[in-house]
Amino acid sequence: MPRLDRFRALHPTLVPREGRAVESDPQSARDPELRCYRSGFWATIPIGPLDAPGELELRLEARLADGTTASAIVGTIPVVEPPAAPSHKSLSTTGARPLIAICMATYNPDLELFRTQVESIRAQTDRDWVCFVSDDCSAAESFDAITAIIGDDERFVLSRSERRLNFYRNFERALGMVPPEVELIALSDHDDRWYPDKLEVLREAIGSAELAYSDVRRVDADGNVRAETLWEGRSNNCTNLASLLVSNTIVGASCLFRRKVLERALPFPTGPSWNFHDHWLALVALASGDLVYVHRALYDYVQHPKAVLGHTASGLPRDAPSGLRASLARWRGFFGRWRSTYFNLYLHRELLAQDLLLRCSADLTSRKRRALRLMIAAGRSPLAFAWIAVRPARALLGHRETLLLEASFAKGILWRYLIVLCTLGRERPGRIQADASFPGFAPQHLGRMQKRWLARR
Repeated sequence: MPRLDRFRALHPTLVPREGRAVESDPQSARDPELRCYRSGFWATIPIGPLDAPGELELRLEARLADGTTASAIVGTIPVVEPPAAPSHKSLSTTGARPLIAICMATYNPDLELFRTQVESIRAQTDRDWVCFVSDDCSAAESFDAITAIIGDDERFVLSRSERRLNFYRNFERALGMVPPEVELIALSDHDDRWYPDKLEVLREAIGSAELAYSDVRRVDADGNVRAETLWEGRSNNCTNLASLLVSNTIVGASCLFRRKVLERALPFPTGPSWNFHDHWLALVALASGDLVYVHRALYDYVQHPKAVLGHTASGLPRDAPSGLRASLARWRGFFGRWRSTYFNLYLHRELLAQDLLLRCSADLTSRKRRALRLMIAAGRSPLAFAWIAVRPARALLGHRETLLLEASFAKGILWRYLIVLCTLGRERPGRIQADASFPGFAPQHLGRMQKRWLARR
């Protein structure tokens, strides 16, 4: 695969400029035979669990043309025991019901919204809960204000991270605070407002399922209703693992799930994209068993200017250029967009599928296992690719839960083969500077339907 980044580093004068290559003596470089351009490769390697803590060494071995081999250590992975959750003195319940651990992530919250959320948790009709708050290294004055709002309420356990983690890892940290005796876990943002019966309804609904979740009412910071339901223009989904893997439909703050989900989900995987805690937890829950949906909103999701997703996923500006010239410019850039789609969308889902097969193998049904294997194989199997490519047609039957994201996956997989054809036999970049090096995540490369959905969240 072409590695334009390596070629630029080793042969900066040979990179085409204004459509023409500037010749230079290749002997002056560390790569005199121009081997580096088509030297790229990648793979997802399933690694099973180790029996004991230690260090896992990853080694790369290549068989050379003369029959000998060369090898190098790629890296090492420390395998450690998970840290023990801290004990908490207020874990007693008012009855025989299992205790619910509420895991909240905070970072420089709007203090009025945070106060409202804390009071809505205190007002729950289900009294058997304890709230673990992981603060993502907020500013000192903000953390002092968080501490003051919580006060001396022993049902809240506040812990401040020593460094900035961002929301994905901060929720992982909050979940790591849950003591082993807790059987049910709920997630909480720091700026929503729960209805008084939220925990009680979810506890009654979960039954034998692994996770229960509800609808959401969207409001602004002043309480004005933007939408009474989350499902405007999109179908709900809590049964189809393939669709959930493609695109998440379950908002973390609407969930109550079992300890088994927590134990299988930790530690969170690091995919080559934008990672979401609620997507991963929902996938683990559905791979492990059943999900239950409550057909009414149980809290207000407050949307405001500081919200992470709405700002990041806003996509192209409203005044984006239009017309034939702009359309041609966007078309010329499709190769780069499809490259980003391959790595950040499809390859990310392939990694999650591999991880689910490893972590949830004991409970996977044959249908769920087949869906995960098809996702993994779609990048190299024509039949699995056809499965991905035709899935958007399900929208004709009313199945719109994936927002047609499979079409983007198909484009990314096509890029994987087109770039080989464009660079076949080449030793240096041409006018089309094809590049298979890993790109950064770019939300603007999502489809318009996906961007609108993320902005809505």
